[in-house]
Amino acid sequence: MIRQIINIDEEKCNGCGACATACHEGAIGMIDGKAKLLRDDYCDGLGDCLPQCPTGAITFVQREALAYDEEAVKEHQRLQAMVQNQPPAGGCPGTRMRTLTPKDTATEITTSKKLPSQLGNWPVQIKLAPVNAPYFSGARLLIAADCTAYSYANFHDEFIKGKVTLIGCPKLDSIDYSEKLTQIIAQNAIESVTIVRMEVPCCGGLEMAVKKALQDSGKFIPWQVVTLSIDGNII
Repeated sequence: MIRQIINIDEEKCNGCGACATACHEGAIGMIDGKAKLLRDDYCDGLGDCLPQCPTGAITFVQREALAYDEEAVKEHQRLQAMVQNQPPAGGCPGTRMRTLTPKDTATEITTSKKLPSQLGNWPVQIKLAPVNAPYFSGARLLIAADCTAYSYANFHDEFIKGKVTLIGCPKLDSIDYSEKLTQIIAQNAIESVTIVRMEVPCCGGLEMAVKKALQDSGKFIPWQVVTLSIDGNII
């Protein structure tokens, strides 16, 4: 049958995984770092994935395709849930349950366990942060995903110290940070930008928002991306 279905341009796809997270049917998978339509009959043609794609790699096309099969989708979700140990409605690799084994630090810590906070600004949530503030003048800006400080034990000393910190979660906030970050970068004398994100695909939204803000600001500012694994290591 001829029907509306999504089409993914692999050349434009940056592998962020936002579309796979947005697709409740599990029709999109990440293969070799690119988004792929797994099966025609998994795609309902409603396009929940379209607005989530930061590069415009996903469009609608009219073509010969199998009809949407709700029962096949339910079975696909059930099998995914069994493999990933998560509820069928999830679909995001970043929400898969894992049991971690923290290291025994009793023999490693030689200094006082009561370490001082290195946070030098408030508020820290991107949504709440002002566009202009005295602490932005000459700032080394740290833009971090919410989960990073919980994953990386020495986060304050290695990342927050000496920087102005902004945090956010593109999956939970469901907003585009790029507009506000563009204003902050464009209207203040920012010296550098460090992005710290988790390895999970949904964190790619934060990285893309910052990169877009840097580009749209019209400024040339040194920047870097640090990716952390869920078990607390720098990748």
